[in-house]
Amino acid sequence: MSFPDPAPVIRPYRPADRDAVADVCVRTAHLGGDSRALYPDPDLMPSLFAEPYCHFDPDLAFVLDDGTGRAVGYILGTADTERFVADFRRVWIPRLAGRYPEPAGPPRTPTEEMIRLLHHPERMLLPELAAYPAHLHIDLLPRWQGRGHGRRLLHTFLDALRGQGVQAVHLGMVTANTAARAFYDRVGFHPIPVPDAGPLTYLGRATARD
Repeated sequence: MSFPDPAPVIRPYRPADRDAVADVCVRTAHLGGDSRALYPDPDLMPSLFAEPYCHFDPDLAFVLDDGTGRAVGYILGTADTERFVADFRRVWIPRLAGRYPEPAGPPRTPTEEMIRLLHHPERMLLPELAAYPAHLHIDLLPRWQGRGHGRRLLHTFLDALRGQGVQAVHLGMVTANTAARAFYDRVGFHPIPVPDAGPLTYLGRATARD
């Protein structure tokens, strides 16, 4: 007798998900694909783009559970980017500065570029984004992409933001990640013009459902 595969579910993040969330982050951090060849330290990218959100805003951290308890995707973020940056500066950088000291000169490697970002969280505070106080990160392992889970994660996150009285959210994405841009276009994000954005494109949308 055969049994059907467990059904994936979206649920709140739990501390036990830490390693799985970090793994998803690493395996999707380079244009949506595996970043280990660029960033050999497996803790670096999660320390920037996953763990601080789970620490400071756990009520806005949700995972896609594959039905066995393992997180295979997530959506993380903050309701208040200004407050998040202040917490990152005050609490998060001191935790990591010993392991990741700021490069003395211009970054020479991809790892040093990320470490420079770690030490400059104020880069997230742009006047053009003021009307979109929340921001987010969403990632799914390749096997789980293209199956509607990203949209469901986003709706879960938007509902939670709206429950906190937040009316709009933004994200910054690497412009070269065209697959991600196609997804964001489908789920209602629009470009936010930001001068001198470098390799990034900024997108925003209201938290109200379409």
